[in-house]
Formats: sequence, structure tokens, C-alpha cells
Amino acid sequence: MFVVWINGAFGAGKTSTARELIELIPDSTLFDPEIIGGALAHLLPAKRLADTGDLQDLPIWRRLVVDTAAALLAELGGTLVVPMTLLRQEYRDEIFGGLAARRIAVRHILLTPAETILRERMAFRDIPPDPSGGDPRAGRWCDDRIEPYRTALASWLAADAHPIDTGALTPYETAVRITEAVGTGDAPLCDIVQTPEPTGETLAAGVLLFDAQDRFLLVDPTYKPGWEFPGGIVEPGEAPARAGMREVAEETGIRLTDVPGLLVADWEPPAAPHYGGLRLLFDGGRLAPADAARVALPGPELRDWRFVTEEEAAGLLPPVRYERLRWALRARERGAALYLEAGVPVG
Repeated sequence: MFVVWINGAFGAGKTSTARELIELIPDSTLFDPEIIGGALAHLLPAKRLADTGDLQDLPIWRRLVVDTAAALLAELGGTLVVPMTLLRQEYRDEIFGGLAARRIAVRHILLTPAETILRERMAFRDIPPDPSGGDPRAGRWCDDRIEPYRTALASWLAADAHPIDTGALTPYETAVRITEAVGTGDAPLCDIVQTPEPTGETLAAGVLLFDAQDRFLLVDPTYKPGWEFPGGIVEPGEAPARAGMREVAEETGIRLTDVPGLLVADWEPPAAPHYGGLRLLFDGGRLAPADAARVALPGPELRDWRFVTEEEAAGLLPPVRYERLRWALRARERGAALYLEAGVPVG
């Protein structure tokens, strides 16, 4: 049971290929997330829709795509074929990570016709040509759709998905190529850590590790959007500080010898679909230059790491996580731990 996600720019032939593909892969079902967007147009207030340029920017859209895909596979089994342009890496992380959390693997396929072919296909799809010599709006319309694709291709997309050049292929021929790539493993399962979704409040431990310039280490998970502190969920029967040490070793290769001291205990309130829970942030101390230079990521779980300042972290961390960081740094300066609720000191 898995998903074949067919990605590509507008005009790459995703939907027509998907229709052919479900005829070739036994027990497969077509799920077009455009349906979710159409439903939201009827469900959400007009003002909410007017404030959003792209439905993919709505958290509810991304959540419903994951939930609907999981529900379809639970009901029907087999393979789900999903034709959908996905160009923002953080949205890829959220959606593919959400599927992985439900034990649903993804094979990511990228249709890559040449840009000239894309422009030919999309040039006047929605804007009829001007008999007097062409409508300049058509060129801008193409640019608005190709530029995000070009940016994603150069930064992450080409390395993440299995590419198929469809410039000279019919949708059926493309579907045959995909079927072969899936069958042979040339289009591998996305290497995402399958972290089970919590069923209640959780206890998590993070650790701040500092370099010689007093910058601290952040890591970039592949399975969820936004940067994070090294750390993770505390296992049953595990001491939180020891859990933080274990996670640091697993995520960075750095083995702390001293038990880190507590900086903040932050209660994160539940906000559907998340359960919230207690988030602890510990002081892992200053790393020796040799240790700071030997950070080694485990591969599928983390994409990148960097030492950052507090100001730089503001552009990388989600707001609540950044507030937790700010107060952790203040606690470190004062030498006294703080209790927070939703990132705000209490008591």
C-alpha cells in the first residue's frame, strides 16, 4: 500500500498520465487533490479565500490531502495515484511526512518536459490568443507558473523525485515508464522516517548545543516543515534529559558525556489535529571546535544543520518554537530554569 505522487509543472501532463497509470497498476485508485481545493471553495469564508493566493498555502488543504489519501487507502487498499504539482519543499515535508506517520510510503515521480514544451502547452490555455498578434498576458501567465517550478527544480525537486522526460512521450507511454520505474525500484520509496502520529499528549526533550561563537545548533527535518532543535519524543520509562542525549547522538553523532541542565519547561496546548504536551529544552553546553565540525546527519531523518544566532533563528523556527528558544536563552543567561505555557513564562 503506497502512493505514487506525480509531480511537475503546470502543463507537464500529470492528470492525463495518472488516468493511464491506474489502468496499468493493479488495484490502483486516482486521487486528485484539486477536489479538496474545490470543496474548500464552498466551505471556507470568502474573505479567507480572498486572502490566499494559492490553496496549497492553507494548512487545512495540506491536512485534508493527507487525511483523504489515508482514508482512501484504508478503504480501498492498493496504490493511490496522486497527480499534483508540489513545488514548496516545506509542503512536501508536511504532506509526505504526514503520510509516512500513517505508515504510507510515497514514490515521488517528476515529469520533466523541456521548458519550451511547457510554454507551448500552457501559453494560451486560459487566455485566448489575440488575433492581432498575441496577448502579452499569456507570457506573464506562463512565467508565473514556470518560475516557481524552475526554482524548485534547481534547489530540491530534482534530487527528491525520480525524473521522467515526457517531451516526446504520450500520456500512455509516460504511464508505462512510471510502471516500469515503480516495478524495478528505479523510483524508490521516499526515504522519510516514519514517526507514528501521537494518540495523546507527548513529552519531548530538545537540547541546545553551542559553538565557540555562542551560536546554537538547529536541524532541518525531512518529515515536517520548519527547523528544530536536536531532540525528540521521550520514550516510556525514559528520563527526559537522557532522551535528549540519546536524540542528539542519533541525529548529530555528538555524544554528550554530562547530563544537560534544564532551561525551560513549556506546556504546548492542544490545537487540532495536534495533541500538544510538555516540551523541555536543555542546555547541552558549548561544543569543542572539533566536535562542532563533526556534526553528522543520519540521512533520511534530517536534511541539513547549521549554527545560528537568535536573530537568524527567527526566520527558521515556527513562532511558538522561537518563543521557547528566546526564553531558554534568557534562562541560560540568568542561570535559572523557567516554566512556560504556550511559550509565555508563568509564575
